[in-house]
Amino acid sequence: MKIWIDADACPKVVKELVFKASFRLEVSVTLVANSYMAVPPSPLINSIQVDQGADVADQYIVEHVEKDDLVITADIPLAAFVVEKGATAINPRGELYTEENVRERLSVRDFMQDLRDSGVDTGGPAAFGPKDKEAFANSLNRLLTQLTRS
Repeated sequence: MKIWIDADACPKVVKELVFKASFRLEVSVTLVANSYMAVPPSPLINSIQVDQGADVADQYIVEHVEKDDLVITADIPLAAFVVEKGATAINPRGELYTEENVRERLSVRDFMQDLRDSGVDTGGPAAFGPKDKEAFANSLNRLLTQLTRS
């Protein structure tokens, strides 16, 4: 089992929680980003810098993720590919992507994009806060317990 982080837009606090879990459980973590990412010195944690461009980091993750892996991403299309490959995906707010909900989220995402493209101000997600950190930590711990037992 390996943890992948779609790291460009991932909150620092989420990465730090994953690093702590990695040390505690001795699970490998790979951050994938378009820019340099500093990581703690550890043989368990590494960073892959991919070329600039839309979805280049996502493509790298999709090509390398395996069935028992966990991917942390807020990117719904990436999450859909991860779930399709049989791996597990959660977002930085701790929400689990499933076969049942990821297609619906893609539809909503596409609808909102259409609204924005037509000039409607749809706003954005609320700022990442302490409740989000707690929800992510709880979800991460629960998933890692399940995934490391299997």
